[in-house]
Amino acid sequence: MRQMVDFTGTSQKQQQFLQKYIRHHRRVSLVKILILVLFLLQWEVTTRLHLVNSFIFSSPSRILSTCLSMIKSGDLILHIGITLGETLISFLLVTVISISVALLLWYFTFAADVAEPYLVVLNSLPKSALAPLFIVWFGTGFKTIVIAGISVAIFGSIIQLYQAFCQTDPDLYKLIYTLGGKRRHILRYILLPGSRPVILSGMKVNIGLCLVGVVIGEFLAARQGLGYLIIYGSQVFKLDWVLMSILILCLIAMGLYKVVELAEKWYCQRP
Repeated sequence: MRQMVDFTGTSQKQQQFLQKYIRHHRRVSLVKILILVLFLLQWEVTTRLHLVNSFIFSSPSRILSTCLSMIKSGDLILHIGITLGETLISFLLVTVISISVALLLWYFTFAADVAEPYLVVLNSLPKSALAPLFIVWFGTGFKTIVIAGISVAIFGSIIQLYQAFCQTDPDLYKLIYTLGGKRRHILRYILLPGSRPVILSGMKVNIGLCLVGVVIGEFLAARQGLGYLIIYGSQVFKLDWVLMSILILCLIAMGLYKVVELAEKWYCQRP
């Protein structure tokens, strides 16, 4: 279905620019779809011609068949729902905690100077190394997986937000103080509104990082979820399960990113 655009009230050059932009966008979308279709077709053909081992690499048709059978049994919906729920909870907690901690560090500069090197070290630490400790400390199950999801994104998000808060124009601070305002007025009228783009862009990154952390947690501490399905499938050589789960995780990552992106556009377009 072709996109309908109203060019009423625009000049001829503007119309030409908009038409060129739309044509470019359509070509890009078409090439993206074509690359995906060709990849899947090549994958299917090479396995059917036995150029690659279908047991190891599976094939699109086998993955689709496995997916449909697990949907009918209800198992796949359960695994997807668990991973998605753990990811969304981790994402919400990361968003709330990172904004709150970054604001506290901005408000208490002494605490920020003390905590900054520790945040950098914790952010640089491979989170997969912490997962076994989480199991020992918190046991297996939902809580450990959510904590693993939070650990991947939280420290980088705090550092990013704190740096954005510190880069606010100091002349605006002087204006607020000149008008008799306090630090809380800077927070309400300058800091949070001015940092909105950084917060929203950070959310788009964090949703993917939380998904990564949740899958890491499910590798070690779960009996349900797509991460568990990947590990169990590799152990019993059901590689159709493994590749199906990986592809579903890719779709979930794309979908969550688009949802956050749409929420960002809606929020920015509000009057």
